[in-house]
Amino acid sequence: MHALLAPPAEPPGGPEILNNLGTKTGMHRYRSHTCGDLRPGDVGKTVRLSGWVHRVRDHGGLLFIDLRDHYGITQVVADPDSAAFSAAEKVRSEWVIRIDGEVKARTPETVNAALPTGAVEVFARDLEVLSTAAELPLPVFGDQEYPEDTRLRYRFLDLRRERLHRNVVQRSAIISALRRRMTDASFFEFQTPILTASSPEGARDFLVPSRLHPGKFYALPQAPQQFKQLIMIAGFDRYFQIAPCFRDEDARADRSPGEFYQLDIEMSFVEQEDVFQAVEPVLRGLFEEFGGGKEVTQSFPRIPYDEAMRKYGSDKPDLRNPIEMADVTEHFRGSGFRVFAGQIAADPKVEVWAIPAPTGGNRAFCDRMNSWAQTEGQPGLGYIFFRGDGEGAGPIANNIGPERTQAIREQLQLGDGDAVFFVCGVPAKTAAFAGQARTRVGRELNLIDQNRFAFCWIVDFPMFEWNEDEKRVDFSHNPFSMPQGGLEALETRDPLTIKAFQYDIVCNGVELSSGAIRNHQPEIMRKAFAIAGYDETVLEEKFGGMLRALQYGAPPHGGIAPGVDRIVMLLCGEENLREVTMFPMNQQAEDLMMGAPSEVTPRQLRELHIRLNLPEA
Repeated sequence: MHALLAPPAEPPGGPEILNNLGTKTGMHRYRSHTCGDLRPGDVGKTVRLSGWVHRVRDHGGLLFIDLRDHYGITQVVADPDSAAFSAAEKVRSEWVIRIDGEVKARTPETVNAALPTGAVEVFARDLEVLSTAAELPLPVFGDQEYPEDTRLRYRFLDLRRERLHRNVVQRSAIISALRRRMTDASFFEFQTPILTASSPEGARDFLVPSRLHPGKFYALPQAPQQFKQLIMIAGFDRYFQIAPCFRDEDARADRSPGEFYQLDIEMSFVEQEDVFQAVEPVLRGLFEEFGGGKEVTQSFPRIPYDEAMRKYGSDKPDLRNPIEMADVTEHFRGSGFRVFAGQIAADPKVEVWAIPAPTGGNRAFCDRMNSWAQTEGQPGLGYIFFRGDGEGAGPIANNIGPERTQAIREQLQLGDGDAVFFVCGVPAKTAAFAGQARTRVGRELNLIDQNRFAFCWIVDFPMFEWNEDEKRVDFSHNPFSMPQGGLEALETRDPLTIKAFQYDIVCNGVELSSGAIRNHQPEIMRKAFAIAGYDETVLEEKFGGMLRALQYGAPPHGGIAPGVDRIVMLLCGEENLREVTMFPMNQQAEDLMMGAPSEVTPRQLRELHIRLNLPEA
């Protein structure tokens, strides 16, 4: 058995205060110590503990109760001669009890080295039941898997489980460390409004009807984007906030529906590199502090967006995976492998990308990857593998011949026992699948270094992209970003070729944040929005506050907003945000514990001047 938590150094209202209770007025009503406090130096003391019954064991007439609170677990013993014995016989798991007793040393053979309190136990002399517990819908002891809906409906029980409890406490410590590091770096914490105006950009807003202004709505902020820029324009220079953000979007493992938190940062009189130099030490130090000794990237590499897509098939590459893809189109042009050669001849945009697979050089693995590709909706995944004799094998090698096969091997620096997979098509359509294949190969062949936190910056994002659904140019990232080349680029270049001073920070394949150097000149803002199809009227209506502010002396400024939930998820070794969030919603954006969203009364709707128009069942 393991303690839930090592006792904090100085928890507010925690052990240090509790240990002093009762020194003048007698013993405290509920406890003199916490369940994580007692050590060999306390042997002989009479103590009072309160907590939850974690487990009860009957060992030949002796009752052993593992008593648990926020700080840890203490073993309590009740023998038949104790006045507490009859009460101890009745207690069950998760009852809340108070015990008084004497601290005794455990015999050497019964010491539990896994518990901070494992060298002592408390012999109960008195026991009071503070509250009983009904039959549990899920066990608190152990870490069994239970259906998500059950866990979320009874989240208050789920949070008593050791791993989840530890994650939530770790989250608190991480956020405290972020605040400390930002303050030490001369940033100031300011709070921005929760009720604000709806924005046409980004995800879907959560809307709040206004009672005082019939027919009008507030929106919960998707991010404090405009406010933090206005803080810079107001002259405050270096801002941060642990900011709640709200987006009405579908759930994913790395994205919670409803609300999430980010470390929102903005700085004045900075260029892109200044932001990098401010943020890197904070994240590097944080991951060194809480990363359990794993290696942390010391100088985060800068990878242009186009390069990331071609090498890794993703703008959030996991650099723990050593595989880098390569363009091998010329080796297939005019070759005997007509499936690829025909596509190359028919469309100049078609390319063949190679995905090296070190140590994957056997038919069983290659066939397994081919079958996986078919489950992903692909016709297959072509391959060549190199046997111990150095010869290339497989259908593609047979069709393109030994000379081309050897040229591919030399370009990719493959050895005997290695393999290579191929993806053919227009990169804009095939890059994502190629990236998935790279990740799959890395995992299947155990190439990913699990003992690293591998950071990088992705830079030089496109300013605009083509919106195929609406057949128009649209913003590809943050609409308030500064285009590289400024106004001249917007006026003279093809919008789809313009890069922006936009950047993401990525760790272990997880996008932690997006950021940008902002557009601080109103004429550039007007031109950028015009290219994206927003006329002056829309710009004034939706972003009038920002536009007016830029006309009164705005400093060059930029920032970033690392996701707190994702940082905690990585540092806790979890793969789902619900394991590091205290009260998350389910995949359908429902709070099963509190019953949200819920219906409201007709009176409430009348006060808000709202009439429901529900879809037909």
